[in-house]
Amino acid sequence: MAETVDFGIFCLIPAVVILAFALITKRTFEALFLGAAVSLIMYYKQGFFLPLVNMVQSVISDEVWIFVAFALFGFFVVLLEKSKGTIGFANFLSRWADSQKKTLVASWVLGIVVFLDDFLNILTVSAAMRKLSDRHKTPREMFAYLLDSTGAPVCVLIPLSTWAIFYADLAQTEFDTAGVTAYGDGMSAYISSIPFMFYSWIAVLMVPAVAIGIMPKIGPMKKAFQRVQETGKLWSDTSDQFNLQESEEVDNSKVKPKMRNFIVPLIVVIIAMLITEDMVASLLVTLAVMFLMYIPTKVMTFGEFCESLPKGISNMLPVMIILVGCYMVRDSMNLIQMPQYVVQAAVPFCSAQLLPAITFIVVALLSFVTGSSWGVPAIAVPILMPLAFASGANPLLVLGALVAGASFGSHACFYADATVLASQASSISNLDHALTQIPYAVISAAAATVLYLIAGFVL
Repeated sequence: MAETVDFGIFCLIPAVVILAFALITKRTFEALFLGAAVSLIMYYKQGFFLPLVNMVQSVISDEVWIFVAFALFGFFVVLLEKSKGTIGFANFLSRWADSQKKTLVASWVLGIVVFLDDFLNILTVSAAMRKLSDRHKTPREMFAYLLDSTGAPVCVLIPLSTWAIFYADLAQTEFDTAGVTAYGDGMSAYISSIPFMFYSWIAVLMVPAVAIGIMPKIGPMKKAFQRVQETGKLWSDTSDQFNLQESEEVDNSKVKPKMRNFIVPLIVVIIAMLITEDMVASLLVTLAVMFLMYIPTKVMTFGEFCESLPKGISNMLPVMIILVGCYMVRDSMNLIQMPQYVVQAAVPFCSAQLLPAITFIVVALLSFVTGSSWGVPAIAVPILMPLAFASGANPLLVLGALVAGASFGSHACFYADATVLASQASSISNLDHALTQIPYAVISAAAATVLYLIAGFVL
């Protein structure tokens, strides 16, 4: 077991390095790798190289489930596209979604419907709506912002999601340890805290506000809309590399687009998720159903079905590479005790009235810097929830602030898994996506902070 070393405020150096390097170079994985290396240099000094190599290996082996899930996701999406199920679904929606605003609103509604998991949400909505969005000249940055905003922010608000299960389990442990039974079990407490997840509510509602013009286009997003209006180009020059293959592909298939080739697999994967609560198992079941649907009906040949697997893995490879860097940063920052330092530094300022707002700010910042919207709460919950019980703060309000802060990290961090996946699904650079959505995320976070300040004194 690694020895604990107190670096004090210097534990923030790797985070500064990551953000500065990424913003200057526009390179994500390289920034993450460098940040992890700086953390290991701080901890191991000149003996950092072997631990760095071991960390790469351990991350890949420990997180193999997520990489398998992404590979199967890629397979699933390619099959939906090759079967023309996505076109059939888009054609059906186009009867109503006959403008840019209506298409964005329809995509937003679909993002709320597919609430079980943020990964499933992002890939399903992108597969169904991207071509229709392109048809109405929507900047890919806006589409990616929509995907990301209906990912984690929606999933935390629905108690049937993977997020709810995870956070309910964390809450259960702390309520049991404190002997608090007034709020029922962990899931009951989680459900009761949903109204207090202010950031998630605001972030979800911000999307239709931006789409229909209630909230103006600002910053880089405004420039993206201006680019489309002036040049007709849906993505920036830096995202050209992600769209070369798509522009070169020619559809020679004579298969007619049918909505059932999209709807049936979607229903199957949702039902399988509800039953198994396991994404990999759900995708395997769904892929088997798709095989039985597509091969006998000659939607595609056996060879075409099999060829979709390597293509799907290839499509997901950029996401997987960035996630390796993200997990390295998470583990290396835990090694130098950065999350613990930030939480402990905030504790002296935590009165009962200020605790909800401070909880939200601390967890949001940590999740943003580390890209870990599940790892950070695992560290913060055992510190902040007992503090809520001891100080007399409303524990449901604190729990809601904690979950909302984590959803900010998943939503806003430019190398969080959901952000990277939304960028990949939209075929744009993840920095193009992150920089265009960050003003809206910051506005939502500021509004949430004000609400937590008010609620801390009122509730």
